[in-house]
Amino acid sequence: MADFDLVIVGTGSGNSILDERFAGWRVAVVERGTFGGTCLNVGCIPTKMFVHTAELAAAPSAGAKLGVDAELLGVRWTDVRDRIFGRIDPIAAGGREYRFTHPDNDNVTVFEGTARFTGPHELDIALADGNRTSITGDRVVLAAGGRPVVPDGLENVPFHTSDTVMRLDELPRRMVIVGTGFVAAEFAHVFSSFGVDVTVLGRSGAMLRHEDADISERFTELARKRWDLRLNGTVAGAAQESDGIRVDLTDGSSVSTDVVLVAIGRTPNSDLLNLPAAGVGVTTSGHVVVDRTQRTTAPHVWALGDIASPFELKHVANHEARVVQHNLLHPDAPIDADHRFVPHAVFSSPQVAAVGLTEREAKAQGRRYVTATQEYAGIAYGWAMEDTTGFAKLLADPASGQLIGAHIIGPQASTLIQPLIQAMSFGLDARSMARGQYWIHPAMPELIENALLNLPLD
Repeated sequence: MADFDLVIVGTGSGNSILDERFAGWRVAVVERGTFGGTCLNVGCIPTKMFVHTAELAAAPSAGAKLGVDAELLGVRWTDVRDRIFGRIDPIAAGGREYRFTHPDNDNVTVFEGTARFTGPHELDIALADGNRTSITGDRVVLAAGGRPVVPDGLENVPFHTSDTVMRLDELPRRMVIVGTGFVAAEFAHVFSSFGVDVTVLGRSGAMLRHEDADISERFTELARKRWDLRLNGTVAGAAQESDGIRVDLTDGSSVSTDVVLVAIGRTPNSDLLNLPAAGVGVTTSGHVVVDRTQRTTAPHVWALGDIASPFELKHVANHEARVVQHNLLHPDAPIDADHRFVPHAVFSSPQVAAVGLTEREAKAQGRRYVTATQEYAGIAYGWAMEDTTGFAKLLADPASGQLIGAHIIGPQASTLIQPLIQAMSFGLDARSMARGQYWIHPAMPELIENALLNLPLD
């Protein structure tokens, strides 16, 4: 049985831990799928490449109200798909090749297969070639990510998840998307921009229901105008028909479609690892329990990324990987992960971005706060775009002026929110932020300037 100083399970953000400081360590890397993890292969990067293309496809229809008559002649789906994965697949393959063959990795052994604990610091690996092997590791890092959740009711029909839908052989005429979260919102935007007739099904009464209520309400209102949005129900069953797939709903209605996309969330891969054998605890959601240093409940075992983090965001996984890296190298001087101000964005149309507390959360915590909004329609660049639906909403402590939450729906929300993340992270109060610097006129950041000035601080 081979023994290692360090075993890393997963090659997403966990793969970034190794650098020249580990050259004297005996390291094992275990990967059950494709090198690079969710973000590179089936997540943030390819989806945003599709989103950018979708925005170009949607631009002609958006120009009419501005006096520009343009026409979308067509979408060459396979060209779009192959351009995107023609860039991504070589990166994944190159990452794999680097670990196998580069001299920098002479101390690294790669195992392609699924690992399971058989005891503390002992793992059995079912290799991709059908063989098995066992290894031990003095230290273990769990970075095995997650996978899409699949609901009941679709057992009798073919369906796709975010892992597969981007590699369709052809663009369908109709698509049913099951789910109302960020994955559903992004793919609904992509495929409808490409001319697909999209129906969105959701159990709740709103899209993006975990966002601030005002944001969710506005997004749902706009989604109804763009897609066939069916809420407060779920899939009762589905059947293959001669001309496609019939999806039956719990309200007695049905939808005919060519493709079903399941986008109801992801689940951690913790259940694949036999964690009880190692003494590693998990939450009721399946996330590995970690402390502030990313250490699990087992000695010398750490976890990071989607397997441990309910945020399930690449930028969080990268931060946690840096924390784990430091703590592996400096066990006597560990550092803590900082999850105070974790931002996120939804790259749909319109974009949504947020950081900090929603108003609902602030009330639940009993926080004293004030809030202010600024419509895109109230700034000069908003006039240029004729945007009448987007807005920024801020929450702040009225005494100190410290921001406790920021929420934006509208063009470039994911970019506009960055100075607010910076202000929260470094303790810059709203008054100082608004009046202590120049704001370019007439640019979109004036949305933020005016929202800050609108806060009714003490």
